[in-house]
Amino acid sequence: MSEIETLRNKGTNAIVTGGTQGLGLEVAKQLAREGASNIAIAGRNRERGEAAARTIREIGTNCIFVRADMAKSDDCTALVARSIDSFGSVNALVNSAACTSRGSLLDTSLDLWNEHFDTNVRAPFLTMQGVVRHLISRGEPGSIVNILSMSAYCGTSFLTPYSASKGALATLTKNVANAFCGQGIRCNGVQPGWMNTPGEDATQKKFHGADDDWLATAGQAQPTGQLIDPQHVAVLVAYMLSPQSGVMTGALVDFDQNVFGA
Repeated sequence: MSEIETLRNKGTNAIVTGGTQGLGLEVAKQLAREGASNIAIAGRNRERGEAAARTIREIGTNCIFVRADMAKSDDCTALVARSIDSFGSVNALVNSAACTSRGSLLDTSLDLWNEHFDTNVRAPFLTMQGVVRHLISRGEPGSIVNILSMSAYCGTSFLTPYSASKGALATLTKNVANAFCGQGIRCNGVQPGWMNTPGEDATQKKFHGADDDWLATAGQAQPTGQLIDPQHVAVLVAYMLSPQSGVMTGALVDFDQNVFGA
């Protein structure tokens, strides 16, 4: 990285939900490489979370793990409060945690529908609410990046609740961006396509009966011969969080190798 990239998140105190694995962990590590001062990562698995926090601290950034189930509203508000108490202030938020369980229009239960919207929409709403209130009370700027999905445009037939929830989050992202740009609080979103993460590996095996070599087969069918690398997405997210991205707000950036509309 250039010197500018190395320093561009100096002074960043960030919360990263879903930060114990996959894209969320890659974002947290990238922020640490770019000089972030403090990072709070949230997830449900304590052992994995503590290990991830140690990895980030080894890069050189203070990091705490907060055990939180983002489908629970109390955990969402407690995460923000714990982070502010630990760091003194929070000026960056990444909502990466997501429910990705499969369900079509005909077989999605009400419980599954609610699980998607609780995790994928209500949790970002609550964390953004907490962080924005904090920033306004201090009269300070901040930056939010929500992790969406190309499925927000439509999604396959077995992603009905997931696609609907990501579409709702896309609108919420723009609404928050418009509401608080005058206070120097920016809100953007990234919409990745099919990405190579531990969570995707588990999903393919659980819901689609995939073998251990599914990744190679899936990659061969893609235009570039591979799935998206989460590290590449993490660099974009870190840039969008940083002051280097200037006044950019309300943007939903497609991060995919399949050109939408082609």
